[in-house]
Amino acid sequence: MGLGLPEVLVILLVVLLVFGANKIPQLGDALGKGIRNFKKASQDDAIDVTPKSEPSQQGQLPAGPGAAAQSAAAAKGAETARKS
Repeated sequence: MGLGLPEVLVILLVVLLVFGANKIPQLGDALGKGIRNFKKASQDDAIDVTPKSEPSQQGQLPAGPGAAAQSAAAAKGAETARKS
């Protein structure tokens, strides 16, 4: 049930017609680099993606230009929830 020689040849012919002879080496190079990077990333367990947070600032809202608007919107949402 796998791919035989005729099926592989038809696929290669379609790829050649779609991309052209000049682009096929570039596609192979990009595919090889992608596979190499994927293997490297899957073997490397040293990447830590957990966010670093300071214990003194946990639970506080971020101060910034939109912080007041976010607080007002949260208060309005709480009032609407109490009324219903």
